[in-house]
Amino acid sequence: MTERDDELFGFEKLEAWQLAAEFAHAVYALTKGFPREEMFGLTSQLRRASVSVGANIAEGTSRTSGKDQARFYEIAYGSLNEIVTMLRIAQRESFVSQRQVETLRADAAKLCRMLSGLRRSATDR
Repeated sequence: MTERDDELFGFEKLEAWQLAAEFAHAVYALTKGFPREEMFGLTSQLRRASVSVGANIAEGTSRTSGKDQARFYEIAYGSLNEIVTMLRIAQRESFVSQRQVETLRADAAKLCRMLSGLRRSATDR
């Protein structure tokens, strides 16, 4: 990031949020190659779900109760599971390669582990 640390929102300092932002960028880049007829199908769904991950991390950090924070991290986790499912469908439809899916699945798995840690941390408070 180019901003100074003191100019960042708290959630922007989280490694999980940073990875989620990069993940969304990768999903957007990937879906640019999808067929035009998927614009309102898989393309839209994948993009919205990928944005949801970072947005829910950000919203979770703004909550004062651990239970509320954990709920937003769970929603982000669910969005990642949706993405993995849609990537499988996209692969079967030959919109993406196995290698592309494997790369995004690895990033999704890393994000899921981070979100699990954030959720545990929030509920332990």
